[in-house]
Parts: sequence; C-alpha cells; structure tokens
Amino acid sequence: MRKKEDLITRRLAVAAVFMAMNIVLSSFGIPVPGGHLYLCDIPICMAAILLDPFSAFVVGGVGSFIGDMLFYPAPMFVSLATHGIQAAVISLIAHHTLKTRPKPASALAVSVGVVILVVGYTLGRAYVYATPEYAVLKLPFEFLQGLIGAVLGMILCWRCGIRKLYLKIVGE
Repeated sequence: MRKKEDLITRRLAVAAVFMAMNIVLSSFGIPVPGGHLYLCDIPICMAAILLDPFSAFVVGGVGSFIGDMLFYPAPMFVSLATHGIQAAVISLIAHHTLKTRPKPASALAVSVGVVILVVGYTLGRAYVYATPEYAVLKLPFEFLQGLIGAVLGMILCWRCGIRKLYLKIVGE
C-alpha cells in the first residue's frame, strides 16, 4: 500500500509544480495591441501531455484562475473555463488516441488545444468586455499565444526530456 501512496504524492507534487509555473507565467505578459500575450500555455500544454485529464484541468483551469485572481481578475472565470477545458481535452486526446504513437497524438492534442484557447478567449472577451470588436482585435495574438504554448510545450516534453523525467519521477 505504501507504493500507491508514494505514487499519488509524486503525481500531486508534479501537478503542483506545473500549477506554480502556470501562476507565475500568468503574472506577466508581453504587451500586444489589445492586451498582453502570456506564456502560461507552455506549462499547461506540458501538464496536459503528461498528466491525467482531471489533474490537467486543475493545472490549467485553477492555475490560470488563481493567476488572474492575483494579478488581473476581470477574465479569471474565462481563464478557468478556457484553460481548464483546453488542458483536459489535450490530456484526453494525448492519452487516448494513437496509443502506439504518443508524439503525433500529443501534436494533435495541442493543436486542438490551440483552437479551444482561441475560441474560448474570443467568446469570453466578447462577453466580459461586451465588445466583440475587442475580442477580434486580440484574436491573432490569442492564436500566437496558443501556438507558442503548444510548440514549446511539445519541445520541452519530447526534445528536452521532461517526459522522461516525469516518467522517472512517477516510476512508470
């Protein structure tokens, strides 16, 4: 029984590290027309590729919610829903499609995640700020943010050895 408890503790610790990275990267952004470009999608994509869907939702949704609550509260519920759904869907696709080919499955998953991010934030901004024009102005930068997060998340997981380190830590 000790082994199962140890595994749960290790997975929880990894999820906590990803959530902390998400909160930190949600705290500052690169100024762009209509707002800022944030790098929080990098740890969200990495966590979603590695973790189960519930843990990925918590890292993506709750982590972004906390980051927004601390630094810019207006879109915090949009972030909770959008990044939470994005992370859960990435995790589901990465773990349940193309099981013998995890890299292409991850690429497909983060691609779908970019679409979820762009649609979620575009609709959320139109609602929160009551101006579809503002949401459309930010649209190219939402796509860029999602693309940067997806590409760097994939590179860090697969090329830089984060996935191997994760598997070593959790003992799989």
